[in-house]
Amino acid sequence: MIFVVTVQNADKTLSRKQRLQEKQRRQLSVVDTVDKAEGKVRKAEGELALAVAEAVQVFGDEKSASEGLDMPIEAIRRFLDMAHHETPETADHPETAGSS
Repeated sequence: MIFVVTVQNADKTLSRKQRLQEKQRRQLSVVDTVDKAEGKVRKAEGELALAVAEAVQVFGDEKSASEGLDMPIEAIRRFLDMAHHETPETADHPETAGSS
């Protein structure tokens, strides 16, 4: 009985250097994507912090805001702390936010 195995793998035709370069290119692409997403998250957290601070003012206190927003008081306080450190400069440049 004779078995014939055909392997069609594009990586086999690439040199080790080319495979390494391709792997590094994919890694750098993923790192870039994560960096951009983290920037968006920081910006959104800053906006949420300012909205929570406004909610505390509108509801009158942290406890009422916690109940009205259905958000744990610890989260309210964390966002208030973030809002306290949020300035117009850090709001426009989220990469500097949180570096107090």
